[in-house]
Amino acid sequence: MSDTESANHNLRQESPAERLLTPVQFVRGVGPQRVELLKNLGILTARDLLFHIPTGINDFSDVRTVPRLEPDKEQSVHGLVCDREVRQLNGGRSLVGIMIDCDGHFVRGLWFNQPWVFKKYRDNEHLVFSGKPQKKAGRWEFNAPRVAILGPDDDLEAGAGVLPRYPLTDGIKLDAMQRMTRSVVENYADLVSDCLPESFRTTHRLPDLATALRWLHTPDSAQQWQAGRYRILLDDLLEFQLGLAQRRKIWNRTLKARPIEVSAKVDARIRRLFEFRFTAGQDQATSDIVKDLRHSAPMHRLLQADVGAGKTAIAVYAMLSAVAAGYQTVLMAPTEVLATQHWETFDELLSESRVQRGLLIGGLPAAKRRELLEGIGSGKTQLIIGTQAVIQDSVKFHNLALAVIDEQHRFGVRQRASFTGADVSPHVLVMTATPIPRSLCLTQFGDLDVSIIRDLPPGRQKVVTAKIMDMVEQAKMWNFVRQQIAKGRQAYVVCPRVEGQSDDDAAAAETVFAQLMRTELSGLRVELLHGRMGREQRHEVMDRFRNHEVDALVSTTVIEVGVNVTNATIMIIQQADRFGLAQLHQLRGRVCRGSYQGYCFLLSTTEAPDALERLAALEKSSDGFELAEKDAELRGPGDILGLRQSGAMPLRHADPVRDLAILQVARRMAQDLVDHGQFEQPEFGELKAIVLERFANLLDLPQAG
Repeated sequence: MSDTESANHNLRQESPAERLLTPVQFVRGVGPQRVELLKNLGILTARDLLFHIPTGINDFSDVRTVPRLEPDKEQSVHGLVCDREVRQLNGGRSLVGIMIDCDGHFVRGLWFNQPWVFKKYRDNEHLVFSGKPQKKAGRWEFNAPRVAILGPDDDLEAGAGVLPRYPLTDGIKLDAMQRMTRSVVENYADLVSDCLPESFRTTHRLPDLATALRWLHTPDSAQQWQAGRYRILLDDLLEFQLGLAQRRKIWNRTLKARPIEVSAKVDARIRRLFEFRFTAGQDQATSDIVKDLRHSAPMHRLLQADVGAGKTAIAVYAMLSAVAAGYQTVLMAPTEVLATQHWETFDELLSESRVQRGLLIGGLPAAKRRELLEGIGSGKTQLIIGTQAVIQDSVKFHNLALAVIDEQHRFGVRQRASFTGADVSPHVLVMTATPIPRSLCLTQFGDLDVSIIRDLPPGRQKVVTAKIMDMVEQAKMWNFVRQQIAKGRQAYVVCPRVEGQSDDDAAAAETVFAQLMRTELSGLRVELLHGRMGREQRHEVMDRFRNHEVDALVSTTVIEVGVNVTNATIMIIQQADRFGLAQLHQLRGRVCRGSYQGYCFLLSTTEAPDALERLAALEKSSDGFELAEKDAELRGPGDILGLRQSGAMPLRHADPVRDLAILQVARRMAQDLVDHGQFEQPEFGELKAIVLERFANLLDLPQAG
């Protein structure tokens, strides 16, 4: 018996689920020669190929004869390649022309600055051009048309129809992938089990899964393809949202917190600590938190604030509310710089207070650490600020009621759950000054309630932001910097890395520091700061800068968060194109924190379109929430919070940014199913099993029940 006969024999003995795990080489039309190539796309089985989701479609359904063409309308023609040419234009540009013969009528496709197109198509190849044609000098032309290659088996009268476009790999062309997916749909689509009950599909007007897969890979129309794609992406997002909704329900049902009542007297006493009145956004966030704290179910709230909008004041309010109620509270920050900054803020505000407080960071002297741990364990130390040191096993809280986690996206996915105890859990307030796109709020933070502070304190000015792209502009900028320093202001110069790869590496802080000392900032007080310096040395440098003993600080991104020097009004970012948009906005937020006008200069020589788009967006907008959406659009969801690297973006097919509308539908569906108890019904058993299989470990869900 041959290998193929053996495989076919085994298939007859297998269940539908097992048949879907058939090695992809046994799918008709694939064969052993493509197996290694398909591995590059993560396609190992028939099921993998079935769920290889197209990125879009080429709609060639309106195929016309040349006499029926109309200008500026979406339509297609097909014919044989009869002429190809490539011309060099002024300025190093090129123009490729591909002529096709459509039953004696000649139509040309044109591509500017895409010389590779000349070699892509061959003489006498049967092509479909699709786009909006123009008639020039009596001949129809398509500018950069979409192109499909027709094979001998394609229906020429109907043209190519609606053809999906797929992610490809070297060695596999689009037409080959289309043939393979048609084959796998024909032979395997009906084997897929549909985990959505028929009643649910009917209510929400969804096709069954097998039909959705046929529509996705072999659509008769663009509308059919959209409907199939919608169902597949909805499943992916719905399963994740059900996991989040389940975790939220478990938290509310099983975890108990210490209720905290904030009286009018406590409210007034805390507010008196500040020299300013809260903004409307701060008042609303405070109100949200006070409502949450009074319940015995633990608060799980995300506080988003734009740079400089005053989220730290809200943290002070919440933590002192817990202390006033007789409990302990802790704030965990991702770096020692940020933890120390918070400590100094609290220490100054509470200088006349009896609140017992402590700073717990790595490197504390053994005796001091031991004393602090004893105070935490006995309850004597009421307010604790620290790094991840606060969640080590050696730290035993006496009656912790509130945990505040700052810049949570810098921690691992589960670290905010680290404070949860067996009997009593603290209320949790997660804070970020990096505004998070709506799509990621609904995925990574979908189990949290959200408060947003958009408004800035009165009198806070916008930072003047400008790209500096050549040496002439740089010379003017450095002259301006010296003038500002002469007026008593201070400056940051931020570099992407510490060490240089050459003697004139503008990305390296050490190199830039040495150059500025000799040239543009010679004679001024300039110091260097980076993460490889010792803890004490870093603190000494920052103290001198804060005390205005330093005019300009050359630094890496260690000053990105938590550094607040009101007299520092100038931010110069070397090779700004190397930074993400959110990070640039954070860096810019270090200036204009007082009453003086702030300036941010983005130095770059890049010509990369995506980098230029980032820098232009930063010049145009000072709204962190608007920039967060733009950043998500430019970079994709997996990179925004470092999630691609950590593997914490657990979606199979969907993109939360691109598919935000579907995500919002999935969230509503999941909340309804869980809140109303439907998800516990037997008809949802298969769906629940899938949710647990995918997310139980990631979301700390119980494996059964």
